[in-house]
Amino acid sequence: MAQRKGCLIGCGVALVLGIAAVVALLFGVGKVVDAAGRTMLEPGVYRSVSVGDPEEAVRAKMPSGESFIKAALKSGGPAEPEGSVCTWYMSDADGEGETVYRFCFKDGKLAEKVEYRMK
Repeated sequence: MAQRKGCLIGCGVALVLGIAAVVALLFGVGKVVDAAGRTMLEPGVYRSVSVGDPEEAVRAKMPSGESFIKAALKSGGPAEPEGSVCTWYMSDADGEGETVYRFCFKDGKLAEKVEYRMK
């Protein structure tokens, strides 16, 4: 009888741990999808803005761009213009997501926009 109780307790613990692992996995996948959504940009949006456009108008066309993916997008790109604040996005037209769009702002205007391949 004692062995049965031990088995039931062990099976119950394993079930609870399994459910917790599935919930954690789904939560993690959701966070990655959310982060990717904040860094995806359509090529048409990239083409629709020009250097000198007001920063507020340019940013209104884009997602936040803030995520843990930012560091990966920065690697391999050209040097950032001195004194500017930049944001990075992945092209949503790329099947592999290798095209990066970088927008740099200075003094309330779009100072530079660059397109490059992620390394």
